[in-house]
Amino acid sequence: MSRVCQLTGRRPVAGNNVSHSHKKTKRRFVPNIHKKRFFIPETGQWVTLKVSAKAIKSINKLGVYAYLRKLEKKGVDTGVKLTKVIS
Repeated sequence: MSRVCQLTGRRPVAGNNVSHSHKKTKRRFVPNIHKKRFFIPETGQWVTLKVSAKAIKSINKLGVYAYLRKLEKKGVDTGVKLTKVIS
């Protein structure tokens, strides 16, 4: 599974492990990615996204539809089609 958030674009970065003697060895810092299903009540659809913990917190704060609309306005490709259902 590729460790990239679909919404925020967070991906692994490289850094160093630093020992007590200050010897440095390479390591990777991987983001906290989860595969999660969200229900969008405005469109009446379920979507499955690979999102970081930060994106989940933002979705809990704003709501999934508002967060996806915000990203759409910024030009971020989320892979989700947002079409409102007229009932």
